[in-house]
Amino acid sequence: MTDVLHALHHERLLPEQMLSDLPAFIEKIKQLAQDLKLDITQLQADHVALRINDEALAHAAHQAWLEHGQMLSTAQINGRPIVVLKFTHPIEIGAWQIACLELPYPAKGKLYPRQGWEHIEFVIPAPFVSASASDYLSVLQHQNPNFANALEQAESRGISIKLSSPKGEGERLANPTVAFKRQGVCIKLHPHSLLDIVASEQADTRPT
Repeated sequence: MTDVLHALHHERLLPEQMLSDLPAFIEKIKQLAQDLKLDITQLQADHVALRINDEALAHAAHQAWLEHGQMLSTAQINGRPIVVLKFTHPIEIGAWQIACLELPYPAKGKLYPRQGWEHIEFVIPAPFVSASASDYLSVLQHQNPNFANALEQAESRGISIKLSSPKGEGERLANPTVAFKRQGVCIKLHPHSLLDIVASEQADTRPT
């Protein structure tokens, strides 16, 4: 085993280790969703994402995960590549079948306090085309009054809220994101699936 694989093993970043740790991570996701009054059991679990602080470790993890699926895209977002892999067999856990993995390479100047699983993104379609994350959040609150009420107590429960509109080169679909994070665990909501976003990236490269 090479030094970098030893490092992956030491940090519990080998795919087998991470898959073993996934149920515990999902339990934290469920608790966060419960505090948000958000019924995620009825939502499409779009993908699961991890965070790694070291470039060499990220590259090694990238190669290791290729044994569990195929790479769909590598988009440049905020100055760093974000790899999307589609699992050969979707991960079945809880009420969901998770089809994809998001593996961002580390961003310069940013260190996560803990490497490993970081968020799950769920798809909640919304009847609009706007790229505004604040508009998307307003739609979600209108659809779910209990969720809207819970957001008023989010800060007191240690939950931070972040609105963003990440976009990779060539993307055609606006996919605003609303993120809820607590103690290194994050739920993200967006209107389009990652597979749809990847398809929009690749649309211009397809033969006509």
